[in-house]
Amino acid sequence: MVLIIVVAVLALLAGLAANRFLRPRLVSEDDDTGMAVKDLVGPLLTLTVLLLAFVLVTANGSYGKAEVASRGEARAVDQLVESAEYAPAEQRAKVQADAVCYARAVREREWPAMADGKGSTAPSVWSTDLRHVFREVEGKPVFGMLTSADNKRSDEREERLTQATASIPGVILWFLLATLVITVAALGICLPRRNNRGQIITLTVITALLTSTLCIIRDVDRPFGGIIDIKPTAITEVQRQATRDFLTHHTAAELPCDDQGRRHTT
Repeated sequence: MVLIIVVAVLALLAGLAANRFLRPRLVSEDDDTGMAVKDLVGPLLTLTVLLLAFVLVTANGSYGKAEVASRGEARAVDQLVESAEYAPAEQRAKVQADAVCYARAVREREWPAMADGKGSTAPSVWSTDLRHVFREVEGKPVFGMLTSADNKRSDEREERLTQATASIPGVILWFLLATLVITVAALGICLPRRNNRGQIITLTVITALLTSTLCIIRDVDRPFGGIIDIKPTAITEVQRQATRDFLTHHTAAELPCDDQGRRHTT
């Protein structure tokens, strides 16, 4: 980083020196002629648009990964419940009950926490319980099916939590905001002072578009807490199906957790 700054400063100094000492020898024009401020605004606007586009693509990629991970986790939990059908009755009931409680904890406890880029320990309680049940069927054919689904669930949850945190550092957002302000101010300086209604309208539209792009970047970079947030639709549907499978042979009172995924206390 230091090297980049040093090279940029040297390039600026070299350009200014060349303007002062070499220009009179190379250019026959008067010293008062040259590029006006408006000639420099075009490249500045182009740079601003390119930066916003690049960061928007990065933020959108993180949003997409978060959505894929959320669905993948839900599919893994569903596969876990289905695999439990091949386990002995006692272990089948435990796995399905833990799956219900895990899904509830993710939906009700962890999802709101992810709005602030954080996770929750609530789902881990039930994933630990699941591993305890797996030990009871170790050596049976169903053991591999259960552990495979659980490993997939764990990986997808880790990816979901990773993408819940902002992928774009705050300093970059502040830099983009500063670039936007400089660009809009420079465009404003170049507007004619009279008969400028059309130019003012155009500048207002450009400002609105650049501002909207930056707001979208900020929102998409928080996939679980912005306006365009990811809803817990997939995990909710899996929780509904897991509850149905459990209630086929048991009652709701036998679930070890409440509607929030909290373990019942005795």
